Amino acid sequence: MKNLKYTLIIMFAAIASGCVTPPEPYDWTAFEEVKPKSILILPVLNNTVDVDAPLFALSTLSVPLGEKGYYAFPINTVKTTLEQEGLYEGEAIKMLGTPVLASMFGADSVLYVEINKWDAQYAFIATTVTVSIDYKLEDTLGRQIWSETVSMQYQPQNNSTGNPLADLVAAAITAGIERAAPNYIPLMNQANHKAFVTGHRALPTGPYAKVKK
Repeated sequence: MKNLKYTLIIMFAAIASGCVTPPEPYDWTAFEEVKPKSILILPVLNNTVDVDAPLFALSTLSVPLGEKGYYAFPINTVKTTLEQEGLYEGEAIKMLGTPVLASMFGADSVLYVEINKWDAQYAFIATTVTVSIDYKLEDTLGRQIWSETVSMQYQPQNNSTGNPLADLVAAAITAGIERAAPNYIPLMNQANHKAFVTGHRALPTGPYAKVKK
């Protein structure tokens, strides 16, 4: 009877695992043809109403790319150089075209990042913060060699005090604070980590990655 029980458990586990569809293999052909060493990170495109979102998002991109082994052009230098050319908005910069932008800085790839969602939804005593980001990497000819879309959510958790009323008040205060000044940076860092490091389409290790001993 015990053996039958174990057999049924194994069968059910096998059936359950069989229901999970594995992601399709990503085609790295275009990326491998280029094998980029340097990445020009452009000012972030913004499809939301939060005017501060692009600057917050932009500030989180260079570190994970550097840790992955790529030379990421200094963000402030890139931004200042573009502004000196009269280019302030992401859309105007994008219209200049990847070949021109890559040539301006001597980059062998250009990263476009687009924010599709960047908000905090308040519901009763909880605030859910959400970001949704598109990443696209192009070579010097403007051909796409890699892309990814990542969505992340965060809801602040409150520690229980054992007093239901106190917990309710604390949760309401936390939700109110998060709604008034949501902290997007940790979520953006998580999105970048998934896109560049841990995700199904995570970038291959770059040529400048530090070898861990």
